[in-house]
Amino acid sequence: MAAVDFPSSQHFIDGEWVEARDGDTLDVLDPATRQAITQVARAGAADVDDAVGAARRAFPAWAATNPSERGALIRRWADLVIAEVEALAAVEAQDVGKPLSGGRTNIYIAHGIVDYFAGAADKLTGVTLPTRSPDYLGYTVHEPYGVCAVVIPWNVPAVLTAANVAPALAAGNTVVLKPSEIAPLAPFALVELARRAGFPPGVINVVAGLGPEAGVALTTHPGVDHISFVGSTATGRAIMAAAAQNLVPVKLELGGKSPNVVFADADLDTAIPAIVASITENAGQNCYAGSRLLVEASVHDEVVERVAAGMADVKTGPWEADLDMGPLVSAAQFARVSGFLEDAPREGARLVTGGRPTGDGWFVPPTVYDRVDAGMRVAREEVFGPVLAVQSFRDTAEATEAMNATDFGLLACLWTNDISRALRLAKDVRSGQVAVNQFHDAGVIGFPFNMQKDSGFSRGGGYAALREYTQEKGVAIRLLAR
Repeated sequence: MAAVDFPSSQHFIDGEWVEARDGDTLDVLDPATRQAITQVARAGAADVDDAVGAARRAFPAWAATNPSERGALIRRWADLVIAEVEALAAVEAQDVGKPLSGGRTNIYIAHGIVDYFAGAADKLTGVTLPTRSPDYLGYTVHEPYGVCAVVIPWNVPAVLTAANVAPALAAGNTVVLKPSEIAPLAPFALVELARRAGFPPGVINVVAGLGPEAGVALTTHPGVDHISFVGSTATGRAIMAAAAQNLVPVKLELGGKSPNVVFADADLDTAIPAIVASITENAGQNCYAGSRLLVEASVHDEVVERVAAGMADVKTGPWEADLDMGPLVSAAQFARVSGFLEDAPREGARLVTGGRPTGDGWFVPPTVYDRVDAGMRVAREEVFGPVLAVQSFRDTAEATEAMNATDFGLLACLWTNDISRALRLAKDVRSGQVAVNQFHDAGVIGFPFNMQKDSGFSRGGGYAALREYTQEKGVAIRLLAR
């Protein structure tokens, strides 16, 4: 870890590691042991004001920097990230509680995102518009907003830092990032590498703190020009309401209740391991986790039996053991998931495997409930844990109805060898993303992390994300005779 060390009990403002103004700190815990790893500065309103002020001062020069130079600097950052994959992976894995291999995967993804936007920085173009006569010229340009506030959760902090900070910087904005106080270490390590890459003071600032203190101070600050938030739907609504007071544009990446939809003609040897991984990766603590399993009735029993067997085989342990799954991230998350485990059987769901928390840390075993109906909490609400709700359907029409019977609209995964059926369902499902015969977007470069309904509105690091961090200006010129 020494290669990416940064000072404890400090945050990063105006190019320097500094203590909180009032000296307060927060403990960062290892979820597997519930013991403190280190401390970070506990930011308050004054610290947020310092960070926004630094970003505001740095913005004019950064926005005026040649976009190719901005891209080259972001690529130097990417190069430092890839050189420190193992150290960064250990930071993220221990902080979140995921296996080391999961931390490593997240750092590779984060590197790919930073590298992608390094290449995109000088390729942001406007359009030339048609005119009613040759005496006129019309065109558009994309300009940065200014100071971008980025607030991210604790589940994949390295990936979310990259997906929001890199495009904002590439477009010419400056950034104030507030990671979750539960898992802030990977974002701090990444910004230390950005400092070493040579970003000017104030271009990137990071403050850790509690949501009601640092988060509210940042998202209501009059010096912020754009807000990106990743987290719960309830908090997203509150941030959007607060942003309205300052008329600040917002992009929101919120919750999900993603279905894996399995038809009788699916290749189950491919589907079953992916379904298990989709709800156990990071202990199910992903907004796109495959938390609903919709199965055609004729193969229901076989699929449930095989999925349950796969879930029972998942090995859990601390991050350094590098097994299949780690604990939940915090006591609050453990209590939340435990509540679903109590409610599901009481509402009539049948426990197939798992169900009882185990271990000294915040461990919850991979759990499957069958005979779930759409009205149950476990089918409606985002659990954010390794808990799978199974429903059956008889035909494509029922499958479509079940897919859309949720307030969320993030990801739908379709398992079928009938390409016509897959294309019809991809059109009919109300979801920002669709995957066919795979979980999520493996193999696609620049895939947009789109969403609909209560899942929010964001492109989340995809090919069009750069434009989310710019405002379009239209220019109309009358060409005078000379």
